Amino acid sequence: MAEFDTISKHLIQKYPDDFAGFTLGRENVEVLAVIDTEQLTVEARQTDSLIRVRIDGEEVLVHNEFQTTDSTNPPMPRRMAGYVGRAIEHHGLPIYSNVIYLRPNAGRRDLGYYVQEHLDYEITIRYRVIRLIEIEGQPILNAGLSGLIPFTPLMKPPEGMASDVWLHQCIHTARTRPIARSYRADYLAGMVALSELVYETETISDIIFQEGIMDLIRESSLFQSLTQQSREESFEQGREQGEKRSTIEAILDVLEIRFDLSEAHPLSTRITAIDDLQYLKQLHRAAIQLPNIEAFQRVLDA
Repeated sequence: MAEFDTISKHLIQKYPDDFAGFTLGRENVEVLAVIDTEQLTVEARQTDSLIRVRIDGEEVLVHNEFQTTDSTNPPMPRRMAGYVGRAIEHHGLPIYSNVIYLRPNAGRRDLGYYVQEHLDYEITIRYRVIRLIEIEGQPILNAGLSGLIPFTPLMKPPEGMASDVWLHQCIHTARTRPIARSYRADYLAGMVALSELVYETETISDIIFQEGIMDLIRESSLFQSLTQQSREESFEQGREQGEKRSTIEAILDVLEIRFDLSEAHPLSTRITAIDDLQYLKQLHRAAIQLPNIEAFQRVLDA
């Protein structure tokens, strides 16, 4: 999800008017500022996007939350209640809150509200659910809404149009936009990355080859940022895997030295299969501190 957050935030920073108008469903929206949401968070989750706008003379916030899948821990209504509450506390402005679901199968069960009815204390928070697959993509292309065009491959194609033909049309439209080369490169990089949520890699690659845009995409600062982000995530995953292996080896060494536990013992097999690093660290401490192998096994069985 991190790369899709990066793309969405990048596009909102460049084209806030398009996103504000799209989610509010109106044109007479004056964008005043895109708010740095990192300032709102210490331990709480960070919102994806807050835009301060003026509508009919009134200042309000437009909140857009991007989701690739359904949120279950916590459920989306609870998350949105938290986001809305913190934004109201921090800014003291009315807020128009939206969840934008990117994958076609996501958001079907999201009813768009959080309700608490407990001991006569009622709390209701409503937000708009936007599933891109339910949005007609052709009018977005026709209107030339720059911030939204990279999302059009995730939208509903024209009636009777094959999905690969629709993707080709979206990419071709992005490639031929009358904008600076650097903007076009970012545009295409974002669109191609988002397309991977729906389309097969081979289909995307074929269209990239036909349009001759791979070199342009590689020029994109967004592409380079996503590539660096992917490298960092791979490095972090590798570092964590290495730490897990080291901790498992340390546990087995302690058990062998203290209790003469062999590599063939069933407990060794169980420990080797554990994938939770924090749990492994707890077991390492238990192996050092507990008086015998039976006590250690009770911890493992708990």
